[in-house]
Amino acid sequence: MRVKKINLAEEGLHRFFGTLETKIMEILWAKGTLTIKQVHERIDNETPISYNAVMTVMVRLAEKGHLNKDSSGSGRNKVTYFCPSQSKEQFILEQTKMVTDGLVKDFGSMMVSHLVDNLDNADPELIERLAQKLEELKRRP
Repeated sequence: MRVKKINLAEEGLHRFFGTLETKIMEILWAKGTLTIKQVHERIDNETPISYNAVMTVMVRLAEKGHLNKDSSGSGRNKVTYFCPSQSKEQFILEQTKMVTDGLVKDFGSMMVSHLVDNLDNADPELIERLAQKLEELKRRP
């Protein structure tokens, strides 16, 4: 699923989600499947917040495709459970790939130039993978 807006001024998951969205996603990624009430209790223990605010954001996250919801029972006994539609790792992998693909497509040479300039901060294993990929590309006809 594609995040519609990316906030470059933020860091980490806050680039993709608002503050409450991030808290909700982190809780569900850690715990799996929970009700709105269970998520609200965990957030409210740290920072007082209304149940309706948590409910609204969780429903919107489901509408955007980030959460799946499943209901059981009926009437007053109806319970709705929410769980992430993908793991945190899958989400980050998908979003970073989309961002990178877009930057390379739109700003190819500048993107590669900035990447090269930032290699001093990269993990040595990633630098090795990059070197292997460059060698592979050089051998292509």
